[in-house]
Amino acid sequence: MTDRAHAAHAEEETGVWSGSWVAERLGVELTGDEALTGLLGLALRRNPKRAHLLVSNVLGKHVPQSPSVVYGHGVALGRRVRELLGAEAAERAVVLGYAETATGLGHSVADGLGPAPYLHSTRRAVAGVARAGGFEESHSHATSHLLLPQDPALLAGDGPMVLVDDEFSTGNTVLNTIRALHERYPRKRYVVVALVDMRSPADAGRLDDFAREIGARVDLVTTASGTVRLPPGVLEKGQELVARYESPAADPAAAPTTEATTKAATEATTEPATETAGGSTGAASPGSVERVDLRWPHDVPDGGRHGFTAADRDRLESALPGMAARIAEALPARARRVLVLGFEELMYAPLRLAQALEQAIGGDVDVRYSTTTRSPVLAVDDPGYAIRTRLVFPAHDDPADGPGERYAYNVAGAGFDAVIAVVDSAADTPALHAPDGLAARLAAHVPHVLLAVVPSYVPHTSHAPQAPERPPMLPEPLRGPAFSSYAPDEVGWLLQDLSDVTLEAPTEEREEAIQSGGAHYAESLPVEYQPSEQYQELFHAALESSAARLARAVGAVTEVVLAERSPRPVLVSLARAGTPVGVLMRRWAQFRHGLDLPHYAVSIVRGRGIDANALRWLAGHHDPADVVFVDGWTGKGAITRELATALRDFEASDGVTGFNPEIAVLADPGSCVRTYGTRDDFLIPSACLNSTVSGLISRTVLRADLVGPHDFHGAKFYRELAGADLSPAFLDAVSARFPDVTESVDAHAKDLLSADRTPTWEGWAAVERISEKYGIHDVNLVKPGVGETTRVMLRRVPWKVLARAGAGADLDHVRLLAEQRGVPVEEVANLPYTCVGLIHPQYTRGATGADGKAVTL
Repeated sequence: MTDRAHAAHAEEETGVWSGSWVAERLGVELTGDEALTGLLGLALRRNPKRAHLLVSNVLGKHVPQSPSVVYGHGVALGRRVRELLGAEAAERAVVLGYAETATGLGHSVADGLGPAPYLHSTRRAVAGVARAGGFEESHSHATSHLLLPQDPALLAGDGPMVLVDDEFSTGNTVLNTIRALHERYPRKRYVVVALVDMRSPADAGRLDDFAREIGARVDLVTTASGTVRLPPGVLEKGQELVARYESPAADPAAAPTTEATTKAATEATTEPATETAGGSTGAASPGSVERVDLRWPHDVPDGGRHGFTAADRDRLESALPGMAARIAEALPARARRVLVLGFEELMYAPLRLAQALEQAIGGDVDVRYSTTTRSPVLAVDDPGYAIRTRLVFPAHDDPADGPGERYAYNVAGAGFDAVIAVVDSAADTPALHAPDGLAARLAAHVPHVLLAVVPSYVPHTSHAPQAPERPPMLPEPLRGPAFSSYAPDEVGWLLQDLSDVTLEAPTEEREEAIQSGGAHYAESLPVEYQPSEQYQELFHAALESSAARLARAVGAVTEVVLAERSPRPVLVSLARAGTPVGVLMRRWAQFRHGLDLPHYAVSIVRGRGIDANALRWLAGHHDPADVVFVDGWTGKGAITRELATALRDFEASDGVTGFNPEIAVLADPGSCVRTYGTRDDFLIPSACLNSTVSGLISRTVLRADLVGPHDFHGAKFYRELAGADLSPAFLDAVSARFPDVTESVDAHAKDLLSADRTPTWEGWAAVERISEKYGIHDVNLVKPGVGETTRVMLRRVPWKVLARAGAGADLDHVRLLAEQRGVPVEEVANLPYTCVGLIHPQYTRGATGADGKAVTL
C-alpha cells in the first residue's frame, strides 16, 4: 500500500473526513497536498491561544492505526533523510525526537536512517542521571523538556543532527532546540523531520534566516505540507464550542438533530456503555485484566530516554518475534480486533510489539496501535470528528509535576475484543490498578485486557558523583489561570500555593512584631490595600503618561541583557515586583527579535536569601549561565547584596556554579547594578498597587510551619480580587508602545553598552546619611525611591516622606496616600532620589492614634 493510500485509510473507513465537524462549525480550511485530509483530522481543545487541534491519523497517538502504517511512515522519512545526507554523513548522524508525541516517530526515523543512535527528550527526571540539556515548549500543556543521555557525548559529535517532531507548525520549538544545542555543541548540519509541514507563509522563510544566523545548514523533510486557514473570530468560536460540549448540562437530545450523537467531552462513549471520569454506567460487564510476561531482554532499553544505539536495535529485533508470540498466546481465541495501547512517552516499544503481533497473527485479526496521552481534547461522537471517545484516568507513574488526568482516545466504543496495555515498570503502580485507574477504565469497555510491563531502563550511574540528598524532582512551576491572572506562557511561578492559608495581619501588629524581633516580615502578609476611586484614577493617569517611558526602559534593559548576558536568556524574576518587568522583557524579546524566552518567578527574602529549591529546579532544567535575575528597581541595593550572598552559599552547599548574581532592573536610581534600563527615579505604575498589578499574587511567604526544607517558598493567589485586576491592562499599555520607541531604544541601548555603568552605590550612602540625620539608626527602615516609598505607604507604618524639592507628578499618588494616612511630606533639597519613605522607628501600638493615623515623634 502506498503512503498516500495509508494516509487515506481512516477516511476510507467511513467516507467522511475526520475534520469536517470542526471545519463546518468554525470555517477552518486545510489546504495543501492531496494527502493532508488522510493524514490529519481536526478536533477542539481548551487552549487560550489555539482552539483547534490537528490530529494525526498515522502517528499512533490519538487515533488507533495499523502499526505497519505508523512504523512505515517513520521509516520512510528516515530513508529520505539518508538519501539527503548521503551514506557517509548518515553514518555519523544522531536523531533527536520530541516528548511525548514524537518519541516513537523519532525511533522509526532512526531505524530508516540506518545505524544512527537515537535520543528523545523527556518530561520525566531520573534520579542520578545528569541533565545534558533542555528546552521549553511554550505552546504545550506541559512545557519542560529534559535531555538525559547515558552518554553525554551522544550530543557532542560533529555529524548531522536529525530532529523529529510530528508537526512543523511555527517552527519555534525546533529552532529553539537547535539554537540551545548549537551554543553548546555546534555542528554544520541539521535536518528537521516531521509528518506534516503546516507553517504559515509568514513562518516559511524563518528556517533559511535561522540557518544563516547560526552559520549552519538546516534542511526540512516532511511527508506532506499545507496550511490551516482560520477565519476571524475562530478562537472565540472554538472556545464557545468547547465550553458548550464540556458543560455537564450538555444534552445531546437538546442539540440539533444533525448533532444527535454528540457527547460531552468528559465522557467516553461506547455501545452500550458510557463512562465518565467518575465511573461507568450501562449494561456492559467489566472485562478481565491479566498480565502477560514479555520476557523483555534485560540489556535492551525501553526506549530512547537515555539513548538507543544500533546494537540495542539489533537485540530488540531478535527478541520481538518471541515476545509477540507470548502476547498472541495470551489473547482470546475469538479476538478479531486488537489494540496495543502504549503509554505517553513509551511509544516505540509498544509500536514494535504491535507490528510484530500484526505479522504473527495477521489474517482475520485487525491489530491497531495507539497510546495514552497527557493532552486534554474534547470528544464528540461524530464520524466527521477526529476524537470520538475519551477515557479519563489519573496519572499512574508518580509524575514529577504531580497528580493529574490522563487520556486514551478512540478506544471506548471502537469494537476492540482485547487491549494489550504496555507500560514501563515505573508506571506499574497501585494507581494503574485502582478502581478509577487505566486498567479498570479499559476493562469497563473491552472484554479482555492484557497488561505487559517493560522494565524501566536506568543507566549505570555508579561512576557519577553523588548529588546531595533531596527529592528526585521538584514540582513544575505554577501557571495561570490556576495560579495568577497571567497567561500560562507569560511566567511560571516557582512557588507553592498558600491561597487557603490565613496569613494576613493588621499592619500595626505586623510592624510591632517585625521591629521587636518577634517575627520576620516574610512570615505574614499585610492586608491587601484596596485603592480608592481617586487613587485608581491617579494610577490610570500615571500609566498613560509613563507608558512610553516604561517601554523605552524595558526595551533598553532587554537589549543589554541579550548583548551582554546571553543570546537566549532564561528570565528569572524576583517575585513579585520583578514579575511584571520580566513579562515585559519577554514580550520585548518576542516583539523585537522573535525570541520565545523562558520566564520564571522565584522568591527572595531579605535576611533569608533566595529560594534554594527554586535554584535547584532552575539548574536541573536550564544552564545556570543563561539565567538572568530580574527586578523592578533598586532602592539602596539590599536585595542585590542578598542575592550575591545567597548564590555564594548555594554554590558552597550544592556545588552548582554559573549563576550570575547581578540583577537586571528597569530602573537603578541607587546605582547598584550594571544592567538597567534607566537610572532615573521615576514613577513605575506597577509600584502603585499590590497584587492587582502583579497577577493577583501576594508577596512571598517563608514560614517554617508552611515551607519545609524541600518546598518552594509560598504565596497566595487572590482570586477574589479578579474584578479589580489591572495586571493585563498594565502589561498591554506598555507593550502597545513598543513600536513607537524602537528607534529610541536602539539608540539608548547603544549608549548604555558603550557607557561606564560601574555601580557607585550612592544610594546606599545616601540611606546611611538619612538614617543618621533623622535618628533612625536602622537602614532597613529607610526606603529610597518612588517604588519603595509606595510600598511603605501600602504595607508598613509610615513615619514621614522625604520628597525632592520640585518633584512633580511622579509623586501625586504618594502625596495622596500620605494625606489619607496623615503622614507628613517634607521637601528636601539635593535628595538623590525623587522621594524616600521612612518607616516609623521604635514602633509600639501607641504610635498610632485612635483614628489609625501615624503620629510624629
